[in-house]
Amino acid sequence: MGLRPAHTCRDVGKVSWTRFSKKRPRKSFVKALPHNAVQIFNMGDAGKPYEMEMELVANRPIQLRDNAIEAARQAANKYLEKQILGNFYFRVLIFPHNVIRENKMIVGAGADRLQKGMGKAFGRATDRAAKVKAGQKIFTIRLMKKDFEVVKDAMRRASQKLSGAYHTEVVEL
Repeated sequence: MGLRPAHTCRDVGKVSWTRFSKKRPRKSFVKALPHNAVQIFNMGDAGKPYEMEMELVANRPIQLRDNAIEAARQAANKYLEKQILGNFYFRVLIFPHNVIRENKMIVGAGADRLQKGMGKAFGRATDRAAKVKAGQKIFTIRLMKKDFEVVKDAMRRASQKLSGAYHTEVVEL
């Protein structure tokens, strides 16, 4: 069995079980954290003076898994590096703190005799996610005015990898 569909865990209304302590592991709700797919948060050249900044903003609250954030980051970054190499600064502004749990069930013939269903169904930590509020920025890209259309297309490519609805905002620096 592979990864469960995103619609099973994108609701924001559920309780977060994010407590993980390195100093006092016995105090943790979650005993072992799943691997974080997002490793790089800053890309491009941060030292240049840029003219404008484009931001990808969520229209409504949603929970995004770390693998979706990483896929969107890679899609935008690869496109930007091909088109305007070194003339941008790209940042991921959200971090997947929320631990997603899953109570795995046996399926198939005779499964009802082997498993007791929802008894103590806390679940096992399987993935991480970031809770995003309405109006929260997800990505930001600093750019020159001449590269506006390329960065706009990169943001479109990134938003297609994420579930939910998004819009872009442009800020003059």
